[in-house]
Amino acid sequence: MRSPRRPAGRAGDLFFAGLVRAAAVVTLLLLVGIIVSLLAGAWPSIQHFGLRFLWTSEWDPVQERFGGLVMIYGTLATSLIALLIAVPVSFGIALFLTELSPRWLKRPLGTAIELLAAIPSIVYGMWGLLVFAPLLAQYVQQPLQAGFGDVPLLGGLFSGPPVGIGILSAGIILAIMIIPFIAAVMRDVFEVTPPLLKESAYGVGATTWEVVSRVVLPYTKAGVIGGIMLGLGRALGETMAVTFVIGNFNQLESLSLFEAANSITSALANEFAEATPGLHEASLIYLGLVLFFITFVVLAASKLLLLRLAKREGARA
Repeated sequence: MRSPRRPAGRAGDLFFAGLVRAAAVVTLLLLVGIIVSLLAGAWPSIQHFGLRFLWTSEWDPVQERFGGLVMIYGTLATSLIALLIAVPVSFGIALFLTELSPRWLKRPLGTAIELLAAIPSIVYGMWGLLVFAPLLAQYVQQPLQAGFGDVPLLGGLFSGPPVGIGILSAGIILAIMIIPFIAAVMRDVFEVTPPLLKESAYGVGATTWEVVSRVVLPYTKAGVIGGIMLGLGRALGETMAVTFVIGNFNQLESLSLFEAANSITSALANEFAEATPGLHEASLIYLGLVLFFITFVVLAASKLLLLRLAKREGARA
């Protein structure tokens, strides 16, 4: 016969439920407060420029003419380059650590990769400017320009001075920074796949790639997408490393990967302390609001993707 719940235990449950509910409410209030403060700070710029701020490339504090296209493009371009590099590399690392690595190498290699996440971003930026940028200019940019400079489309993509700083350099540095985060999440979710499922696949003659693609990835797709979104969020919000290597140039002369550009976070870091009250300061806050919106859209898109995948799996079942 089940014994009745003690009053003290019931009170403890009510207290704990109220505590976690209060934490959730406080989190939502903080989110609303951030949005309201950004809207209030950016309102003069929103009133003056409107939505054309998003596709205007001129940024002239002297004439008080502001447009965020260069910063928005730099943020999206560097983050996209970082994802294109980091996701395959992180997947390979996670696959090696969970399926192919010998036992004596698995733990030290995993620890070494995770330690990359502990390196301060300013160290990545200094290394990128002083060490990586000259190597990129000499061994990547110059050969690409020599080989594809006369090709109509690729020539424009690889045009510009080969000095080692620009959108490509910032994207590669961001990729190096987010690889530990994505790889760690992928490795952890790959390891939670039930061994029975993998052993059954191996038992019927499946190769390692078939086991990963048809068993592990379908079972862990939510965690994999979550890890990728975590890395993308880090890339979108990174400041110091990008500031060192992107060039901090507020004009969009071409879509070349070698051109110096700017990002939202770099513009905020470089100009906010010296911005005068008025349209300049409001435009910088407007950029922060745009970055907040971009991050929100990315997270919402990932949630919708997961829901669609879950719905498709339910329909198949």
